[in-house]
Amino acid sequence: MNSRIVYGPLLSRRLGRSLGVDAIKNIGSKKNCNYDCIYCQLGHVESKLKSPEDVKEAVTPEEVSESFQKFNKDIENLDYVTFSGTCEPSLNLSLGEMIQGVKKISRVPVCVITNSSLVGREDVRKNLAQADLVVATLVSGNENTWRRIHRPAPDISLQEIIEGLRELAKAGVGKRLALEVMFLESETGEPLNSTDEEVEKLVQTIRYICPDEIEVLTVSRPPAEKWVKPVSEERLREIVKRFVSEFGDEKVRLVLKGKNKRGKVLHRDPEEEVYALLLRRPCTFEQTWQGLSMGPICLSPVLKKLLGEGKIEKIDSETGEYYRAK
Repeated sequence: MNSRIVYGPLLSRRLGRSLGVDAIKNIGSKKNCNYDCIYCQLGHVESKLKSPEDVKEAVTPEEVSESFQKFNKDIENLDYVTFSGTCEPSLNLSLGEMIQGVKKISRVPVCVITNSSLVGREDVRKNLAQADLVVATLVSGNENTWRRIHRPAPDISLQEIIEGLRELAKAGVGKRLALEVMFLESETGEPLNSTDEEVEKLVQTIRYICPDEIEVLTVSRPPAEKWVKPVSEERLREIVKRFVSEFGDEKVRLVLKGKNKRGKVLHRDPEEEVYALLLRRPCTFEQTWQGLSMGPICLSPVLKKLLGEGKIEKIDSETGEYYRAK
């Protein structure tokens, strides 16, 4: 099944009602990334991309504008247009031009969700600076912990990322940099990044970067590694309290649940729309119909057909039953 470049909308814990844009075509692979994160909802990366120059199926700015123009008119009440999906969007060096193209069509603010891997590159920072909001991942200030969680491609350096994030934070008036700190625990009880020592190192690192916002969250969908577990809400609140004491209440945000905002969507191809969403983000039945504004009665036969054709599968986790593209 061909997957569209623009997909959704979906309900995000952080961004409300968001329309997604995938910057790399997913031909032959469900995931295009230079990380193989232990917590990723899309599973393992079969072959990590080392750099933007290794990308073979990059989407063009013209394709994004054409796809967005067709899809945008069918949807109301969006909070963001978000570059994310099956890939690390900064791997596409035309990202800045894509963002500019979307802004010519719509007044909805543009967000880029990035794993931060390439922010040490000036060309990548210039691209990211075109967005209204950049949500950049930072899971640790310690090299060993960072490597264990992200399992990056060779030649990616945590220190270069930290320096790049610091430069990105200076991007200019009207731009916002939010650091996404994904806290994790292991089933075995072995420490990951939620210990007091890790939190203190993160405080030092974040202080140096000086972002506009810090988002504290934990894994909510089935992770790539089954031994990865979410951090308790009680521990997350303890961490937030420490961050607030350092950076102030206005900068720190605890992300627990998404907004239940609804909007009108004109469905031209329900099967394709559902598959495109589940390819980028595993969802529960409720999350799927709420995000696409499809309704449970309309969604049920679509899911049944996709399951019967072997295009999607059901997976269970501690947080519920999810549907995911195969």
